[in-house]
Amino acid sequence: MLQAEATGLIEDAGRIAGVRAQTAGGPVEIRAALTVAADGRHSLLRERAGLEVEDFGAPMDVLWMRLSRRPDDPPNTLGRINAGRVFVTLDRGDYWQCAYVIPKGGYDALRRSSIASFRDNIVAVAPFLRERVGELRGWDDVKLLTVQVNRLRRWHRPGFLCIGDAAHAMSPIGGVGINLAIQDAVAAANALAAPLQRGAVVESDLEGVQRRREFPTRMTQRMQLFLQRRVIGRVLASGATPGIALPIRLLQWFPVLQRIPARLIGMGFRPEHLGR
Repeated sequence: MLQAEATGLIEDAGRIAGVRAQTAGGPVEIRAALTVAADGRHSLLRERAGLEVEDFGAPMDVLWMRLSRRPDDPPNTLGRINAGRVFVTLDRGDYWQCAYVIPKGGYDALRRSSIASFRDNIVAVAPFLRERVGELRGWDDVKLLTVQVNRLRRWHRPGFLCIGDAAHAMSPIGGVGINLAIQDAVAAANALAAPLQRGAVVESDLEGVQRRREFPTRMTQRMQLFLQRRVIGRVLASGATPGIALPIRLLQWFPVLQRIPARLIGMGFRPEHLGR
């Protein structure tokens, strides 16, 4: 239903029986055998369901922006670290999607300086962008992502299931949040299609979805938290470049190892396939 926003849950005898929503035509109530909350890391439905969130913290926030890409640009190396600055470039064809990592809660202080000073910070860590940072005309061209890493202790209630960021907000490290969200949806479809056809989804069905997806979620978040604390957190706190030369050399010496992080990012710890 387009141009509709869920505003609350319908409860009936302790069971979630649907949602209330605001539409272009006014408020509506939508009743359902199962309500799936896929409304992101700031999930209103998760809050209204009263599910408990376990927060793991993050030492950083991220500023997202876009800068044009040229054919003679250096290869996409993803992360660049220099003098306490962390800058990530993602190849989107004709432009770079860029992420500039800042200390948690540091956005307001950064904005008090000029956009020109911010451009200089980017050039210091990615000199090849010197002639393009002027595309950032002002702070409106820079978007703040407040980083959260958290996970619900229980993803469900009778008649209700959270998936994706509503169940587990991921760090932007690796850009895997969307991967896990889609895998959650596929696992839920596989597990719940038959019960929905029978017209009876019981809580053990929903518990099975969480049980299947909780392992890859935990493992991915552990990897992200390790990198946040041991690499990014130290860089932001000390202004130094951490000792990451040995892992990089290992990847150069043994190219087969390069497939491991690529597979973890692309496929995750537990890939899902429709109908299995």
